[in-house]
Amino acid sequence: MDEAAVEILDSHRTMAISTLRPDGWPQTTIVGYANEGLTLYFLIFRSSQKLANIRRDKRVSLAVGGDPVELSQLTAVYAAAHAWELTDPKERAQGWRLLVSRHPNLIDFELPERRQAAMMKATCQHVSVLDYRKGPGHTEELSVSEGSGARRDVRTDDWGSSVIKPGLLRPKKNPL
Repeated sequence: MDEAAVEILDSHRTMAISTLRPDGWPQTTIVGYANEGLTLYFLIFRSSQKLANIRRDKRVSLAVGGDPVELSQLTAVYAAAHAWELTDPKERAQGWRLLVSRHPNLIDFELPERRQAAMMKATCQHVSVLDYRKGPGHTEELSVSEGSGARRDVRTDDWGSSVIKPGLLRPKKNPL
């Protein structure tokens, strides 16, 4: 399952990240990212609400996925993670190298100074992989907790399997 999650993370460049606002409401934004396995790196402006939220509570939720032509090709990764700012210059530089390699539009830029932007690192704790290529609603989950190892779980929501065979999920034609 780790491989499936990493394959999906490796094939995208943007993610939705949700943090908790001071009033308890979730705040979701889109950021560019790069990853090493299930560890993600992203850069955010120091003045952002997102950074203030993460400083207050390091728990974040992430979503990465695409918009396939056929529903049977839908894949996505959802994760609960802990995020924090990288302050070590070597770690910041490594995060920047990963971001530049994933986002060629950054190649002409230098890593912003720490006073301008925070280089963030997020480590996944709970990961769900949605993979309709294995059938409608196929989901695999992985929970990683320090000291107790990993727990895996697989489930399939078969809402469409009685009328639609896997690989044939296609939207109905609009009769209008």
